[in-house]
Amino acid sequence: VTVIDIRRLKSNVSGLTFLQDDATELRQVEANSIASLSSLHAAEHFGLGRYSDPIDPQACFNFMLALQRVLSPRGRLYFSVPVGRERVEFNAHRVFAPLTVLNSFPLLELVSFSFVGDDGRLCEDVDPMAVPASDLACGLFEFTKPDHSLSSAEDVSLVNVGRAREL
Repeated sequence: VTVIDIRRLKSNVSGLTFLQDDATELRQVEANSIASLSSLHAAEHFGLGRYSDPIDPQACFNFMLALQRVLSPRGRLYFSVPVGRERVEFNAHRVFAPLTVLNSFPLLELVSFSFVGDDGRLCEDVDPMAVPASDLACGLFEFTKPDHSLSSAEDVSLVNVGRAREL
């Protein structure tokens, strides 16, 4: 298991390696090189300056593009963030609408979506567009990268530019 963080980590856990990198771009990770990738409640903090990262409103979206760039074809991405009424909670985190997350991974296919609602109940393998109005639910998206997806960093950058114009 490799942990990537902007902050330095000292650990002696067997089987755990550490890579200090800015995950908004994952510059030290090759494209199409990771078969199984998990980002569990990290993206909502990117670009808010709370963890020694610079203030950047696009950082979380750049991170999502970096994740799909490094994911290998047929690889799996497990991505969890707060979902509900979309907003930024000052000095804490973002909350994403499920559609925002889906649109932020244009090269990936959704395999499954589950969430824990405001009421604390787990709803498994549901349509992300059918999530009831929520204030702060927990969404878990499982994506895969098809074999035919764009593979170069340049192609992902072009998609990013196109997405910025759509927004």
